[in-house]
Amino acid sequence: MLQPIQRPAPRKAPVGLDRFEDETRFLRSWIERPLVTGAVTPSSKMLARTMASYVDPRRPGPVIELGPGTGPVTEALVRRGVAQDRLVLVEYNPDFCRLLKRRFPKAAIVQGDAYDIDEALAGVLTEPAAAIVSSLPLFTKPPPVRLDLLTAAQDLMQPGAPFIQFTYAVVPPIPKNPRRYSATGSNRIWLNLPPARVWVYRSR
Repeated sequence: MLQPIQRPAPRKAPVGLDRFEDETRFLRSWIERPLVTGAVTPSSKMLARTMASYVDPRRPGPVIELGPGTGPVTEALVRRGVAQDRLVLVEYNPDFCRLLKRRFPKAAIVQGDAYDIDEALAGVLTEPAAAIVSSLPLFTKPPPVRLDLLTAAQDLMQPGAPFIQFTYAVVPPIPKNPRRYSATGSNRIWLNLPPARVWVYRSR
């Protein structure tokens, strides 16, 4: 399904220390490139679990994650039952890529621009994806760019597979268009800072 990649053994560290280091990395990345990182801290466990809950681990095919950062949603996907070797993680930040390689040694880590998903995943996928999970800061991009991303993502997935995106905004990150795709939102996740909502898009 995916080309095998040799990865070093994952590093063991106290959970609290990992969380502190992740927040430090996120803050530093946000200060340096706020329009790329889009968040000051990693996604909370509740937000990560909510995003992962929309992925059916029984559905065959790779699961693509866009903008995994330090991997909180990735970890939730694994806990959900998605095998690491099914994961394709597309991350722009090289420091985060190195961290992801240590934490998820069986996953395929792709350093690239997720907004140009066709180029980033050229030669990586051998079959349509079962789901795409995105933590990209879509509101830093104009609406046509967001819609182009959704269209390109749906072309890489099985019919009806979910494109899962979270947002801090009160409106959907990609405007609703019932003729082209369905869009459903989760309840507000108040245990995230700031509070967030998950939107799931499926092609018609």
